[in-house]
Amino acid sequence: MAKVAVLLSLIFLFSITSSINVIKVNGQKTWCVAKPSSDQATLLSNINYACSQVDCRIMQKGCPCFSPESLINRASIAMNLYYQSRGRNHWNCDFRASGLVVVTDPSYGNCIYA
Repeated sequence: MAKVAVLLSLIFLFSITSSINVIKVNGQKTWCVAKPSSDQATLLSNINYACSQVDCRIMQKGCPCFSPESLINRASIAMNLYYQSRGRNHWNCDFRASGLVVVTDPSYGNCIYA
């Protein structure tokens, strides 16, 4: 009986989480950026992971997103490339709780976030 209650609780929690995701996105375009409170080691780890999964050439010297050369900027670009390529699900922006889904376009200058 306890196993059934736990299973029902998990199903209920999953359905609430799924509903929250739908409401949060609500048809709007979303992006993933690094939380400003993230430490440098975490940002570097996020860049390394995301860029091992997606093409991050847009951040290379001479490309539109090269500048500014800050770690948080580069992490946000890499994390967003990963997030967009994986279907814009909130869990694809978690990065061990260092990602933040936003509805305001973080693009700047010629650096267009996909």
